[in-house]
Amino acid sequence: MPVIDEASITQYITDTFGDIQIATAEGCTFYFHGPDRKFPFATLVTKDNDSDRTSNLDRPSVFRLNIGVSRATYHSLFGAPQGRAKAAGAADPVRDFTVLDQLMPHPVYGQMFWVCVLNPGAATFQAVQPLLAEAYHLAVARQAKRQG
Repeated sequence: MPVIDEASITQYITDTFGDIQIATAEGCTFYFHGPDRKFPFATLVTKDNDSDRTSNLDRPSVFRLNIGVSRATYHSLFGAPQGRAKAAGAADPVRDFTVLDQLMPHPVYGQMFWVCVLNPGAATFQAVQPLLAEAYHLAVARQAKRQG
């Protein structure tokens, strides 16, 4: 089974989707469609920050793939968003946001219909590829709408 790491995810995104722009900053990689870089359709995060410690990304070799999906897709996967995790790094009584290789709502941006997975394995990454495609197509549609 191939190892799924940050580089292979970036490679998949750039090989699969057109007009991809990538920006990096402070342990984050942002994937955009088109040059305007208004809003990413996916991100990779490799370390905790002040507003999000919920996934404990400061563990060695742990990263989180985040994907912005449609409201309908989010609801089909998880039901209505439950809101933001209580506090940066706070325990959630329903979900353990530190679990590896499991698709789950984003601990901070779930309200905005973002999903995430920490260190996806090959089967999980294959399962999230349609979600990446959806997120990409939503970004293409947003850009087309902005351009009139």
